[in-house]
Amino acid sequence: MMTDKQIKANKHRAAVVGAWIIALLFFFPIFWMVLTSLKTELQAIAEPPLLFFKPTLENYILINERTEYALFAYNSVVTSVGGTLLALLIAIPSAYSMAFAPTARTKDVLLWMLSTKMLPAVGVLMPIYLIAQKFGLLDTKTVLVIIYAMINLPIVMMILFTYFKEIPKEILEACRMDGASTYAEITQVVIPLAWGGIASTALLSVVLLWNEAFWSIVLTSADAGTLVALVASFSSPEGLFFAKLSAVSTLACAPIVIFGWLCQKQLVQGLTFGAVK
Repeated sequence: MMTDKQIKANKHRAAVVGAWIIALLFFFPIFWMVLTSLKTELQAIAEPPLLFFKPTLENYILINERTEYALFAYNSVVTSVGGTLLALLIAIPSAYSMAFAPTARTKDVLLWMLSTKMLPAVGVLMPIYLIAQKFGLLDTKTVLVIIYAMINLPIVMMILFTYFKEIPKEILEACRMDGASTYAEITQVVIPLAWGGIASTALLSVVLLWNEAFWSIVLTSADAGTLVALVASFSSPEGLFFAKLSAVSTLACAPIVIFGWLCQKQLVQGLTFGAVK
């Protein structure tokens, strides 16, 4: 008969093995994408798939020569960071009011905001496209920043609301007794106390917006296109060039994968706090 200590040790080993299996399953598509990017087009479509071959960088060289990767990467950074900052600018005072001056309908408003995430993007494509065309915003980073901010606003609002609810109300009451204005409360008390949560929310928002493809492909082309638009451009009526497509996908994913790896602790914190309520 095994002792309780041995049973716990076996459960721990099984959990570790299970975690590694799940991690490898998630990592395998990335591994295969990078592996395919180092093949020639003939090697990429070989049957059975080649695991051992002479790697080549010709796909990366071709992408560098035929496309403006730096421009697309710059557009991705500007639009994802810009959309996040605009969403935070709107969400922080809104979450503050809902957290510290709630009404009977506060939770209903939050649930309604989250419900807008269920709306198919194609359902509002035509009005948004016509508005952007009317104001001359097609193929501009401005329209992507605005759209991206609105896309992530419900999630950012919900996470910040959860963070702000953790701040003791007594602190704000003391500030009000000292004559602090609402602006002073937000900038000098709430934001410093919830800075970790705000940073986690911003990191999560940047990751989500970096991967946003629909609006980037529909509303932009050469001047304001992001990396996902660059990836989509490698799909042609003649077919898919898997090696080149894998190479450009690797270049599009690499910055955000590295960013997410370096900030994984903050990202997990933001996700878990947002799921509490």
